[in-house]
Amino acid sequence: MEVSKIVMKAYELAKQAQKNAYAPYSHFEVGAAIKIKDCDEIITGCNLENASYGATVCAERGAIQSSMVKLGRVEFEFLVVVSNTSPAIGPCALCLQVLSEFAKPDLPIYFANQKEIQSKNYFGDLLPKPFAEIPKIMK
Repeated sequence: MEVSKIVMKAYELAKQAQKNAYAPYSHFEVGAAIKIKDCDEIITGCNLENASYGATVCAERGAIQSSMVKLGRVEFEFLVVVSNTSPAIGPCALCLQVLSEFAKPDLPIYFANQKEIQSKNYFGDLLPKPFAEIPKIMK
């Protein structure tokens, strides 16, 4: 798949982040890189498992959280997810739901593994109807 130089740079950073993944239970190692719009920042994350599975943090959420810590509320340009699977896979539903607070439907999300970037997808296609505010009737 042909991609821009900046997507390729993010892909390489996500592969490096994947090497830091802590996945002793599933052996499912993931790295992510999120490009911040209108600046040169690319923030990475890796998954960190825990024996208490609810405490596990996915790579994508790690990158989102790190971007907020470092830069505050920003707009994302794209996200690259590197898995150790073939075919490559994208964010889980929980990560997509967290991303829904910050991403526009046209946010590109690249699915990759250590060999290559395999596909370009759009956030709105992956999570067309995110959970939103509780309707007023329920308040």
